[in-house]
Amino acid sequence: MAKNAFYAQSGGVTAVINASACGVIETARKHADKIGKVFAGRNGIIGALTEDLIDTTAESDDAIAALRYTPSGAFGSCRFKLKDLEANKREYDRLIEVFKAHDIGYFFYNGGGDSADTCYKVSQLSEKMGYPVQAIHVPKTVDNDLPITDTCPGFGSVAKYIAVSTREASFDVRSMALTSTKVFVIEVMGRHAGWIAAAGGLAADKDNDIPIVILFPEIDFDQDKFMAKVKAMVDKHGYCSIVVSEGAKHADGRFLAEQGTRDAFGHAQLGGAAPVVANMVKDALGYKFHWAVADYLQRAARHIASGTDVEQAYAVGKSAVEFAIEGHNSIMPTIVRKSSNPYKWEIGEAPLSKVANVEKMMPRDFISEDGFGITEACREYLVPLIQGENYPPYENGMPSYVTLKNQAAPKVLPAFEL
Repeated sequence: MAKNAFYAQSGGVTAVINASACGVIETARKHADKIGKVFAGRNGIIGALTEDLIDTTAESDDAIAALRYTPSGAFGSCRFKLKDLEANKREYDRLIEVFKAHDIGYFFYNGGGDSADTCYKVSQLSEKMGYPVQAIHVPKTVDNDLPITDTCPGFGSVAKYIAVSTREASFDVRSMALTSTKVFVIEVMGRHAGWIAAAGGLAADKDNDIPIVILFPEIDFDQDKFMAKVKAMVDKHGYCSIVVSEGAKHADGRFLAEQGTRDAFGHAQLGGAAPVVANMVKDALGYKFHWAVADYLQRAARHIASGTDVEQAYAVGKSAVEFAIEGHNSIMPTIVRKSSNPYKWEIGEAPLSKVANVEKMMPRDFISEDGFGITEACREYLVPLIQGENYPPYENGMPSYVTLKNQAAPKVLPAFEL
């Protein structure tokens, strides 16, 4: 008999995570003989623990289809990591209670590295606690740092946004540089991996000789070398744009932007690398500057999403369901690059045991020898990921996004406190 499915979104959302949700739900509806209802967790895994389940059958086919064009998390997300079974059996007992109460046999968790870890732990429930559940991780992260997969849905759209924004801002600075601003600094996401920062390098190409300096997390920050590079750029071009990753750090491991606080996953809370760098430049070289922090704008910009990214985000959601009904468990759909020019890709799979808690950094041969730019190999990797436009529908000059009903399924269990 058909079992119900649980789907949830986790961690920082993206411009295309709802396209993956669309892929999951639409594909499940086509396999009603295997999958009954799809319940979505309100605010991620917390929705499972608190039995706060959204009944997606209340949504029309048109509303679900509109998710493909809508940014952020339609069902709410969270930063909550399940502890090991031995450390907190209470949470796993609760998950099984909820799964049994709602006849859930499929678990689809849409997120990044920490979410892969949660999904891997849930996949072990049938073995360790005697309850059969097939857990498939649906990859998502703007940081592009999941292993094995060629790229991560969410990254291509952020890369496109940062590349476009860096080029446009550079044109602005160039026009004012003689008598005003000479340096523009844009801060981008990326705690340990510099993939998003690298995308800023795409602003310059053979037709656009834009002076860009990139600060990667993978390259220890050297203030003297950095100032020399910026001065050389300004001396030659009259201006310079700087793309700094939030995870840029000193040789001793201290983040340029570390605030001394930590998030729910225990990671150092970052924010403020751009003003730190801009003021360094001002103090050392005296240049007038402007700075900006892309922050949520870069990951919410569905209006300029990469067509490639949207297609891949939908594909991993669709494939997750197909893998599940074929009997797979404890895996993640991956994107396998077959060629870069022309760009060809297909869906593969990776065991969660090799994905959970593993970060994929920028290869050194993707970073220029001086540590401040990207190489042709990096450009060849990045360019296909930002290709194509997939504009949402517009109404009265504004993008038209869907807001779901998010109708709650009836609760049948006692309340549970986190």
